[in-house]
Amino acid sequence: MLDLSFILKETFIFTDILLPSARCLFDEPVQVTVTGLRSRQLVSIRARSIDQKNITFCSSATYKADERGEIDLGRDPSLSGSYVGVEPMGLLWSMTADAVHKKFLKTHSSIPHVVKFSVHEEGKGSRVLAETTNERLLIGDGVTRVPVRYKHIRGALFVPPGPGPFPAVLDMYTFGGGLSEKRPSLLASRGFVVLTVALYGHDDLSKDINKIHLDYFEEAVEFLRQQDKVILIKGVGVMSLSKSADLALSIASYLSGVEATVWINGCSANTAFPLYYKNTQLHPPLLFDPKKLKPVESGAFNGKHCVDDTQAEKNKATLIPIEQAKGRFLFVASEDDQNWDSKAYMNQMVDRLREHRKENFECLCYPGAGHFLEPPYGPYCKSSVHGLVRKPILWGGEARSHAAAEVHLWTKVQDFFRSTLMHKAKLNEAKL
Repeated sequence: MLDLSFILKETFIFTDILLPSARCLFDEPVQVTVTGLRSRQLVSIRARSIDQKNITFCSSATYKADERGEIDLGRDPSLSGSYVGVEPMGLLWSMTADAVHKKFLKTHSSIPHVVKFSVHEEGKGSRVLAETTNERLLIGDGVTRVPVRYKHIRGALFVPPGPGPFPAVLDMYTFGGGLSEKRPSLLASRGFVVLTVALYGHDDLSKDINKIHLDYFEEAVEFLRQQDKVILIKGVGVMSLSKSADLALSIASYLSGVEATVWINGCSANTAFPLYYKNTQLHPPLLFDPKKLKPVESGAFNGKHCVDDTQAEKNKATLIPIEQAKGRFLFVASEDDQNWDSKAYMNQMVDRLREHRKENFECLCYPGAGHFLEPPYGPYCKSSVHGLVRKPILWGGEARSHAAAEVHLWTKVQDFFRSTLMHKAKLNEAKL
């Protein structure tokens, strides 16, 4: 953990109050401390940030100083506000938008997440006692970003500093249009060569799609395996979430060179669009019925039970034959996912693999977590406009539990990729 109030040379002092001011990676925790208050003084500590869509996100929590006039968010409980209790990073994950149904967007690796912290007197006037800024970077020192135009694929390659070789990951955040760089740039900052690709709405790609070609991702795997700094003894990893998770299953099941697949809150069947390979349809789409969307009090809709039954006879052709996969799976399901029943889909895949006497999988379940499990310490998203439904959808989860799940999962994903993609390379090095 980064204790900013002690290791930084630059601090901002207002009436003897210190707040952290630093540049650190987005996925790093920071230690927020305040000093110079009156003994037992009540103050509110606030956080504010603006995303790339110019939406403002804010949080606030009330704290009482100790007898020395100090507050440590890693030690002291919030008494009220956006959260209560001891939550060292609560000001970050509890930030909410000043407009309804907005998801915090930071997709460009070159643009940091800038958070303004401030301390305010409680009571009339709420005078500002101190303020400072924490710049949370999406890309680490020495990581290079290379635009990619290879055959049909369009995307960006992130390469860690140093000679390598490094494990390689294909990051698939394919829906919503354009290119999302936050997760791949952070993974590269942790020692992976990462390729992220767009499916539509980027560079010279079409603005929309009505079918998907697996050949596109075959070219992506091919490109990734050609990179000089990539470990070639084993295959590559695939990282996915939501709709892209069923694409990841197809990549692992039909294509060679894939050793590790992370499936997060996806489906066990091919959804939304027909999937083709070499101009032949592999799977029709599992469809959903928009008439089954249930409105909730916030104005969003619950879509958990809108998707057709994957186990129905008419939908068997949509199921992906994951038993064909040569590599390993990490299945991750949020138990309060309201987008669809990802826990049930995970159970179906486990049953299918066991029926084929396969044990090439691990499972993680997170009670109280919602659909969008992303790198940690970003604002929790309760609802936002769905890329396919075009309406605000409830994503599920409770903010505190969801934030804890993201912290745990981020470490597990890295451990899974390292152990699966690197262990044979290490054994070979030892023999030499």
